[in-house]
Amino acid sequence: MTAPAAIARSSQRFAVAPALVPWCGLAVLTVLCLLLKTDLPWLVNFPKEWTLPLASYVDAVTDAVVAVIQPGFRTLSALLDAPMRGARLALAWLPWPAVMLAVAALALKSSGERLAIFALLTLGYILLAGYWPQSMNTLALVLLAVPISTVLGFVLGVLGHARPRLRPVLLGALDLMQTVPAFAYLILLLLLFGFGPVVGLIASAIYATPPMVRNTMLGLDRVPAAISEAGLMSGCTRRQQFWQVEVPTALPQLLVGFNQTTMAALSMVIVAAIIGGFEDIGWEVLSSMRKAEFGQSILSGLVIALLAILIDRLTIGFARDPATGPTPAMRWMTSRRLMLALGLALAIAIVIRLLAPDAALLPETGLRTEMGAVNQWLLGIVRDYAWFFDGVRNAVLYCLLLPMRIGISGAATPAIWGVALSPTMAAVYFVLVLALAGLAIRRFGGQGALVMLAAGLILYTGFLGLPWPIFILAISLLAGQVAGRRLGLFALAGFALILVNGLWPQLVQSLYLCTLAVLLCLLVGGALGTWAAHSDRVSHILKPICDALQTMPQFVFLIPALMFFKVGEFTALIAIMLYAIVPPIRYVEHGLRHVRADVVEAVEQMGATPLQTLLQAKLPLALPVVMLGLNQTIMAALSMLAIAALVGTRDLGQAVYVALGKADAGMGLIAGLSIAFLAILADRLIQAAVARSTSA
Repeated sequence: MTAPAAIARSSQRFAVAPALVPWCGLAVLTVLCLLLKTDLPWLVNFPKEWTLPLASYVDAVTDAVVAVIQPGFRTLSALLDAPMRGARLALAWLPWPAVMLAVAALALKSSGERLAIFALLTLGYILLAGYWPQSMNTLALVLLAVPISTVLGFVLGVLGHARPRLRPVLLGALDLMQTVPAFAYLILLLLLFGFGPVVGLIASAIYATPPMVRNTMLGLDRVPAAISEAGLMSGCTRRQQFWQVEVPTALPQLLVGFNQTTMAALSMVIVAAIIGGFEDIGWEVLSSMRKAEFGQSILSGLVIALLAILIDRLTIGFARDPATGPTPAMRWMTSRRLMLALGLALAIAIVIRLLAPDAALLPETGLRTEMGAVNQWLLGIVRDYAWFFDGVRNAVLYCLLLPMRIGISGAATPAIWGVALSPTMAAVYFVLVLALAGLAIRRFGGQGALVMLAAGLILYTGFLGLPWPIFILAISLLAGQVAGRRLGLFALAGFALILVNGLWPQLVQSLYLCTLAVLLCLLVGGALGTWAAHSDRVSHILKPICDALQTMPQFVFLIPALMFFKVGEFTALIAIMLYAIVPPIRYVEHGLRHVRADVVEAVEQMGATPLQTLLQAKLPLALPVVMLGLNQTIMAALSMLAIAALVGTRDLGQAVYVALGKADAGMGLIAGLSIAFLAILADRLIQAAVARSTSA
């Protein structure tokens, strides 16, 4: 090695050393805290005497503000109640043959004959299942919420595009709207608007607005400068250029935003039923779950899933890229023929109502009225195979959940594992962790060793046994080194506020449950995504499954988990995994399929085996895409916390749900913002890590 090269390598080692110095100091502090936590229990359990009554302060401010502005919001609620009733009456007046004809025509125009057939089958199932009136009421809510969200999102998106200085504030507000659980701001909506369907409508509109805002800004930002300049050179005024040049150019992206807004509004139907229940599908799912009528739960949940898939395909079909070209059926269904088909549907509806104004035209008995035998059959399966389901639940509980929650040191007892952890066994464990950390240094450097040591420490103490000063300092230091000082201070302030509000135990429960769910999703979803990337048949099989999982409302995932495994943290884990497993499947497949072919060929020509090519070439090159999938997996897992609280968790989601039941705006808002803080922190950390990996 030449002298300049040796000097450069020495300088690189010297440059890495300062970054590891704080971690060495933190390691020493960690050892001290672990040695002293028995004598100083406040290192693990934050004393209640040290907490601040911030929730009561928020309640006091909320009560004072609500008393002043409540009359105006109640007036708005009354104004929105009229169109809500009108939409429900209009859809109830339309007979099902007219609705089927209109939807089939729209499906044919959107995506062709296959979607038209799927639409007819979906509506036929809803009719035969006996949920037609409830489905129409659900569509009434969606049809009113989506225009509100679309218009509001478009206006805010245009504002963010035209005023770059406002964009950071707007993006921060959008992050909060998308990460704060709906249950948290439902409390304020109940106080302002009262109880009823209108509250569900407003909650759905608020939840569905952010996708339209983001897609509007993205679409307008992507308008080529040449097109804008061409509009100016043609003599357009600023208003003409915007409406006749920029908006038509951005229309495909705006339609994607409309699609996502519609799906977001539909996903809120069960949450809306909790606070403003009326006879809709969300209320049917909720009531059947409360009665443990699993047959009806599956039927009604399948209605929501099919409606979600149908609406998703309808809206995304209109937003498709024109370059892909329409099918023959889509070319046949011109705009004029579409209008004729819709007019024919309306004419059929009028004729039917004139001939039989009071006829329901619905099956006398739907499938849901005959599900008693199915309920008994399902309960019989659960009862007869309870040994299997209990065995699976107990195995996961004692082998995964408990070690993550209370650590090996807490689980290794005669009562739980049947064996006590001796000092010798503990010493062997730590020697093994140090040996693995030494191997990680060779392969991944100092950062890999730190990850291994942190994982070994958490596995030994569990999340509940980890001293809170160590946890806060470690995450803040990591955020500061990965994304800068501002994010480090943000992490420090956020965890400190959660701590002084007395929500640290709930935070720890949330972290361990989400961490385990994300790890399992990455393991299972990553394996499935890798398999799909190397097999077109597997990819075709997984695509509709992922589509169904991605379009189903969150509550639907609780039905099978609750049916087979009853209430508890394992049920919550299953529901979170079902909702969060789609991103790793899709992002891993996408990343591996789009690795440069010449790089793969070069590695294979060097004699690498398929496994070596995957691990040493494809995965490293696809890492930025995989990290984005990790980001989305974490977001999905955190968003399910409040929903999973319904099956018996004791995390931040449960705190939000309990606050909703007590109308405690202060605690609900603080717990909801705590979940939003975790989501935003994880998002910024992963974005910074991806940016560093791509620039390296």
